Amino acid sequence: MNDKSTAKKYIGKVYLVGAGPGDPGLFTLKGKGLLECADVVVYDALVSSAILQMINPQAKKLDAGKRRGRHSLSQEEITQLLITKAENNGVIVRLKGGDPFVFGRGGEEMADLIKAGVSVEVVPGVTSGIAAPAYAGIPLTHRDYSSSVTFVTGHESAGKYRPIVKWSAIAHGSETIVVYMGIHNLPYIVEQLQLAGLSLNTPIALVRWGTRIEQEELIGTLATIVEQVKASQFGAPAIAVIGEVVNLHQILPSYRPIS
Repeated sequence: MNDKSTAKKYIGKVYLVGAGPGDPGLFTLKGKGLLECADVVVYDALVSSAILQMINPQAKKLDAGKRRGRHSLSQEEITQLLITKAENNGVIVRLKGGDPFVFGRGGEEMADLIKAGVSVEVVPGVTSGIAAPAYAGIPLTHRDYSSSVTFVTGHESAGKYRPIVKWSAIAHGSETIVVYMGIHNLPYIVEQLQLAGLSLNTPIALVRWGTRIEQEELIGTLATIVEQVKASQFGAPAIAVIGEVVNLHQILPSYRPIS
């Protein structure tokens, strides 16, 4: 029998929507429109409450949030949930913090959905690695300080193989380094950058809850930042920015959304 005749049929379409970094003003119009007509929304832990309030009141809302040490659903369970919901629902939104394709596993989810025969589309979002520094008055590029930026994950522990970050190459690959999910591994990251030859005086900024009213910054150097984190109990979620552009934080205004 022809495989196509026995393939499972799905009536729904899954949209991998980037919710952005938290400020609802940075959420895309396309994403908002999809939330307003969604039948099912599967959302992550870091999606702000203001954006969750945009969801169609009749939609089924499912929390699939992952935070360090407490995963509500495994990645495989999340993908299977999306596949199952596509059987009987028209618009399924997978609402992910930031941008789905920037350290968000969106590429994995899309590939698995396509393999299962489910129609899927990505809706990009503003990534926190750009937005959080901007709200803190830190431009990632500047004609006097930085003409290139490297984005890297600081979270390398996983249940399956992933390429190991080559910190020696990262250290000298660009003038500005932006580290996602790096707070828990910060001592190791700082040590590796120092071993690679970065000066102990290199400025570093940690921006927690970027673009939200709770946003706060911790400014230091590679020599001081680990002790500063311990002393202040500065925790995740936070973005780290490393490079001379951090010094502009002293003269450029920061911004907090009203709500």
